[in-house]
Amino acid sequence: ELQLVESGGGLVQPGGSLRLSCAASGFSFRFADMSWVRQAPGKGVEWVSTISGGGILSYRDSVKGRFTISRDNARNTLYLQMNSLKPGDTAMYHCAFRTDRGRGTQVTVSS
Repeated sequence: ELQLVESGGGLVQPGGSLRLSCAASGFSFRFADMSWVRQAPGKGVEWVSTISGGGILSYRDSVKGRFTISRDNARNTLYLQMNSLKPGDTAMYHCAFRTDRGRGTQVTVSS
């Protein structure tokens, strides 16, 4: 059974940092294209970043230079390092594989 379990969210002040993790199981993580998506209250799902099975990285423009996606294939874990956080980054963050998503971890950026 495929499972994606996110952790690491929380409340942080503007300019702060968080590191999200996603523990994956039930599929061949090493070869999988993995993504982070987010959903703010009252808004649709928004793609944030993808790391391919071959390590190619891509980001939405609004997070370039602030967020870094990475993976540890030995631990079947996906990460998202988020720096210089802004109130506009407030959302539920989910890791995603194809059409599957985890339950998410809440990130709130507020003073």
